[in-house]
Amino acid sequence: MKPFWIAACLFCAAGLFADTFSFKADRVSGSRASGRQMLVLTGNAEVHSDTIRLRADRIEIQGKDNEFIDCSGNVWGFEEDKNIIFQSDRIRYDRTLKIARLEGNATLEDRANEVAAKGRFIEYNDKTEIAVLQVAVRLFKENIVCRSEYAVYRRKEKLLDLSGFPVVFKKSDEFRAERIRVDLDTEDVTMEGTVSGSIKGGD
Repeated sequence: MKPFWIAACLFCAAGLFADTFSFKADRVSGSRASGRQMLVLTGNAEVHSDTIRLRADRIEIQGKDNEFIDCSGNVWGFEEDKNIIFQSDRIRYDRTLKIARLEGNATLEDRANEVAAKGRFIEYNDKTEIAVLQVAVRLFKENIVCRSEYAVYRRKEKLLDLSGFPVVFKKSDEFRAERIRVDLDTEDVTMEGTVSGSIKGGD
């Protein structure tokens, strides 16, 4: 067993020149079949690359420089610099593009901005700090709850664009339109298209 672990570590070391990269798991296997490198981690698998940490039941690391990471089963991720937590059934992460794709029961918790979002599919670009959420989207922040089928969360600007039957609940008020933009900093709501809603006084 000891030689196998040494071989696995040497296999992974080919991509270390790009950035700090480490892994651990109960079991590790690897191959270079047809010029394609792949490392498979199973059982309490964890990868720490750059500023992101990923945990899952199974993690596959692929690519010439180990740039593609595919996690499945009880997936948890943490973007350390921005204090963002990810959870989903599956996460695929491109270390070169800095893009994380979450599939299944996906959640994104932006602790720095006190925003929590859910959807069936979430794509987060760490370079642009933009998240695209699709299907059964939910977003929560203090007094605001948002629902839609499609949303774009611009983290730097603290803006949320909703479409696909969007609804925004702000305390006891309700807003509906074809497209809704929410300023998550000021809590201002801008609506376009067929607009409807209800506003209750006395708050």
